[in-house]
Parts: sequence; structure tokens; C-alpha cells
Amino acid sequence: MRGGDSKPLLEIQIHPSDIRRKVRYFFLDRRQIALICAGLLAFLLFMGFNTFVAPQVISDLLGRKEYESLVSERRRQGERLQDLIRRMEGVSGESEELHLRMSRIYLAYGLESGVSVGQGGFPFESREVPESMYSAVIRQGAAMEARIREQQRVLETFLDEVQSFEDAHGDQVEMTPSTAPLRGSEFVLTSPFGNRRSPFTKKADFHAGIDLAAPPGTPIYAPADGQVVFAGRYPLRQSVAWWRYGNLVALRHGSRFITLFGHCEETLVRQGQDVKQGMVIATVGNTGWSTSPHLHYEVRHRAEEGRHEPVDPRIYILDHRWRDEEQLLVRARRAPTLRDFEPLPRIIGR
Repeated sequence: MRGGDSKPLLEIQIHPSDIRRKVRYFFLDRRQIALICAGLLAFLLFMGFNTFVAPQVISDLLGRKEYESLVSERRRQGERLQDLIRRMEGVSGESEELHLRMSRIYLAYGLESGVSVGQGGFPFESREVPESMYSAVIRQGAAMEARIREQQRVLETFLDEVQSFEDAHGDQVEMTPSTAPLRGSEFVLTSPFGNRRSPFTKKADFHAGIDLAAPPGTPIYAPADGQVVFAGRYPLRQSVAWWRYGNLVALRHGSRFITLFGHCEETLVRQGQDVKQGMVIATVGNTGWSTSPHLHYEVRHRAEEGRHEPVDPRIYILDHRWRDEEQLLVRARRAPTLRDFEPLPRIIGR
């Protein structure tokens, strides 16, 4: 070590292990020593700062990953909730469709139903839902769950009552025209029951049945057990109105119903013959007053005064889904306004 501001303050000698090699000398002045000390101090401060801050940084990194994981999990839970809501909506829709079908069965059997969902039948309150970011969706699901439970209880009641009725009135059930006279998707409804404009006179008239368009020769099936009371062409001299039906088949189903099948191409049964539900009785044609091949199908129900009055056949076709079933049921429950319909001839209505 030497004194003086410009002279070296520190001498460093490096002696190699090999005596044949030269000794190396390093001389450090005050300025160099100060720089080295400052560097060491900075390094120590940096290491100390890292030692203090590193745990917090690591914790923040882990917390961020956990947060991202929670956000991802929350997103998945939200998607699952939405999927469950969609499934519940599907179940609710199916329950409502079953409810409509059961209502049609009640009408077909002439039963009165005093049970209705949410109107004093089986009201269910939705369960309480704790507050959360998904509480609105969960409340929607809980309300839908309560609705489905109501529908299921009502359907159970319907089924019990219908089963009891069928067990006690087997003959009546077999003679209720409850199936479509045409099968599958081979027919199209072209003219509904009720008031319409006549395709021939262009004036308003009452259509006592429904027209189902189908290819000529399409089989026509008996909608219930019964007996043939007429098969053939009604004589023109006896009734122009019934002659217009073309080849006609009329079935009597007990004392409550008579079904009519007009404009047939061929009749395959004879008067007095017993038929079973699903038996082929005729084929679709274009006879009589008809603009194209179709089946004119009527259901006539025995009224209190004894005569058979036309009713909308779609009420009794339980194996086919109509697009306007709700409106159909509403109209069916009202007192029908029947006018200008052709009474059954004596040979059919006796």
C-alpha cells in the first residue's frame, strides 16, 4: 500500500505456482478503489432488494395464475348453467305438449278437467337462491324447475283419471274415433272445420268436416271399432247434398259417434259389416263434388236432443300433432255455432 492521491493506494500481486512464470502486479488508485466499492455496494443492495421483493413477486405470479384459473372455471360453470337452462326449457316444452295431448284426450272422452297448472292445481314455489354473479340465471332455472314439477303433477293426475276412465269404460274407449283415417305424412290438411268460402259457389258456407289431400288410392283406415251403416254412392234423387259426397263410407261407433268418409275412389266394406280400428275401409279418390283427390272426413257426435252434430275431427285425431292445437282446444271448449250443416239421412243416422 502506498500513499498520495495520484499514486496507487493498493498493490495486488499474483504469484503463479510455477516459479518459472512471472509475478503479476495490479495497482489500484483511490478512484478505482472507490468504483470497486461502489459496485460491490450496488450488488449487495440489489441482492438485498431481490431477497425482500422476490417472495411478493412469486406470490403475485401465483395469485394471477389462480385468478385466471378461477375466471376460466367460472366461465365453464356459466356455460354449464346455460346448457342446463336450455335442457330444462326443452323438458318444459315437452311437458306442455303432453299437457295439450292429455287435454285433447279429455275432450275426446267427454271428460271435464278441473286441474290446471298454476291455477290452484299443484302450485310449486321456486326455491331460494343465494346471491352470486349467476343468481339471476339460477333463479330462472329454479322457477322453471317449479313449473316443470307442477306440469308433472298435473300430468300424473290426468293419467290417473284417464286410466280409471278407460278401465271402467272399455267399450266406449274402443268406439271413440281417436286415430287419423290416413297414416304417416301422406296427407295435407287443405280445408279445416268451420265456416269457409265454397270452392264451387264462392260463397260462405259451413264445412262440416276436414279435407285431407292425398294421392289417389291411399288407404283410408277406420278410426275406431264400429259398424258400416252405408257404403257406396248416395242416390241423387234422394239427396243432392249427399250425392255430392261421391263414394261414401259411414261408420257408426256405438251410440255416440258416426264418422263419414267422402269422395272415395273405392269402398272396401259393405253395409252391416263390423270393423276394427285400423282396418282399411276405402281409398282416397276424387268422386262427387271434388276439385282434387282428397278425403273429406267428418265426425258427428250425438247431442242431447238425439241428433248427430258435426264436431271438429281434429279434436279426436290423437295420433297426429297439429300446428294450432292450443287454438283448437280453445275453440273446442266454446259452444260451437253450428248452422247450415246437412243433417244425416235416415239410413245413416237412424
